[in-house]
Amino acid sequence: MHGPATLPAPWWTARPALVRFIGDLVTSELAALRHDPVLQARAWDESLSLEHDLGLDSLEFMHVAGALSAALQMHHSGIEDYLLARRTLGDWADIATLALRHRDADMVFSTSGSTGQPKRCLHALDKLEQEATALAALFPDRRRVLAAVPSHHIFGFLFTQLLPRHLGLAPDAVLGIRARLPSQLAHLAMPGDLVIAHPQFWQAAVAAGQRFRDDVVGVSSTAPCPDSVCAAATGQGLAALLQVYGSSETGGLGWRRSHRDDYRLFPYLARGGQDGSTLLRSLPGGGAETLAAQDTLSWRGEREFAVGARCDGAVQVGGVNVFPSQVREVLLEHPEVLDAAVRLMRPYEGIRLKAFIVPRAGNVEDRALVERLRAWIDARLPAAERPRALTLGARLPCNAMGKATDWTIA
Repeated sequence: MHGPATLPAPWWTARPALVRFIGDLVTSELAALRHDPVLQARAWDESLSLEHDLGLDSLEFMHVAGALSAALQMHHSGIEDYLLARRTLGDWADIATLALRHRDADMVFSTSGSTGQPKRCLHALDKLEQEATALAALFPDRRRVLAAVPSHHIFGFLFTQLLPRHLGLAPDAVLGIRARLPSQLAHLAMPGDLVIAHPQFWQAAVAAGQRFRDDVVGVSSTAPCPDSVCAAATGQGLAALLQVYGSSETGGLGWRRSHRDDYRLFPYLARGGQDGSTLLRSLPGGGAETLAAQDTLSWRGEREFAVGARCDGAVQVGGVNVFPSQVREVLLEHPEVLDAAVRLMRPYEGIRLKAFIVPRAGNVEDRALVERLRAWIDARLPAAERPRALTLGARLPCNAMGKATDWTIA
């Protein structure tokens, strides 16, 4: 294999970090193609065969290789086509290392949206390092990182690929726990551990009722973590459950140590504009750029804020951005559906979507229709987008003013 490999490989590509990154990306892409989220939780070995162990066919190889090439900007090296000729995870790590020796200035992270084409967001590596430096100041004296998030998403990359070096941790101090049940967390986490997870993982972990050992710190991101979950975690002995706010588009914007606190801007950010709808980021090499948060922000001062509703109408299900309006459009394509509404369940109802259906035939007691709708939904929507509670009614719920309202599921 020949290529313009003239620079040292970037430090984060040392094994097993690079193998973990590629493995997480490959199975995430494959899981989306096959609508099979179970594929995403694995332990990675360089000898793993993409063809025989994961069963990639020719079209899947083309798609997944393209996703890896885009993420690492391998087109600058001109050697990305070698991915199609090699078949093991270790082979792909070798090719990626050569490509990154040619250019490693930036990376692409995809949004977690499950509807339509995920948005690709370009981030300069020096800005990611700037954020990792700020994060390291929040977590002194951590001995290990336990990760329940994939390392190829921006949140996982910052905490499992970049942060450990800033904390002075060895590569083997990062442990993947995505394949473990959340109920086991209290037994897995040792004093000095930093646990990186999303709200649904924390909710399942505290539901087990197990008490955490002393000096275990948690981090939650990708979506708002319910106050009740945060309170339960610290009530069960977790030293702290920090929440990090940001997005694939912007990177991290702020953090808070307790659910009772407002978020604080990271030190390289400042409130921008008269209405506070934008942020100014000081760049590592000098200068500044303007960022727009994905949610409405309510400012409590120049550096503290609360997070409101998303600007694009998305909600999060299992760490995935889901658009209820687009799920509704799929339901309206069913010939027996006259109208529909889709919402996120209330916290006490669950953590998935729910749908209210107005049947075209008017029979709101037709349980066979519910089963037909479930089959329709399962065939057309990925797991995160599938409403798990279907309610039939003669008209959509609304108040006396005709405004759409929520409904209680049975």
